[in-house]
Amino acid sequence: MKVVAFNGSPRPDGNTSLLIRLVLGELEKEGIETETLQVGGAEIRGCSACMKCKEQQNRRCSIEDDGNSFLGKMWDADGILLGSPTYFSDVTAEMKALIDRAGYVSRQNGHLLRRKVGAGVVALRRGGGIHAFDTLNHFFLISEMVVPGSSYWNLAFGQDKGDVELDAEGQRTMQTLGRNMAWLLQRIHGAA
Repeated sequence: MKVVAFNGSPRPDGNTSLLIRLVLGELEKEGIETETLQVGGAEIRGCSACMKCKEQQNRRCSIEDDGNSFLGKMWDADGILLGSPTYFSDVTAEMKALIDRAGYVSRQNGHLLRRKVGAGVVALRRGGGIHAFDTLNHFFLISEMVVPGSSYWNLAFGQDKGDVELDAEGQRTMQTLGRNMAWLLQRIHGAA
């Protein structure tokens, strides 16, 4: 089994990355392979509504940028973890572009994300994080993915790099999410 994480923050080693690592650490303890890809700061455009993914049925977006390499990783994964900081009460532009393109290509090619496990984590300074968290969860749910819960919403507070490590409840929430995600993956794939 494999979980691929997508870091939507333009800061590769910032607070969002720290949260992703907490979740992945729990998955790795259960023998689940993990990989993290950097979406924030990548050259990825939003969907252009050209409908070529529907016409061509090749599991690819017609826009030739970093997006197709990310999509291929999603199709091959058993679980997907999306992480984003909160930008004006939502996810980053790169994360939104990934969500829009992945969702559309998946739906136009036989629902490629159906029944995969999906979870999102959000770093925030003060507010707006619930909306960003909802954006991630709406993507999972419309994609027919299975979403594990945690002990609280998957948010952690921090402004400067490393500040989320001071949010003890946020850290526990990420670890619980990782354990629940591992449990769910094991049940789905009969490895328990």
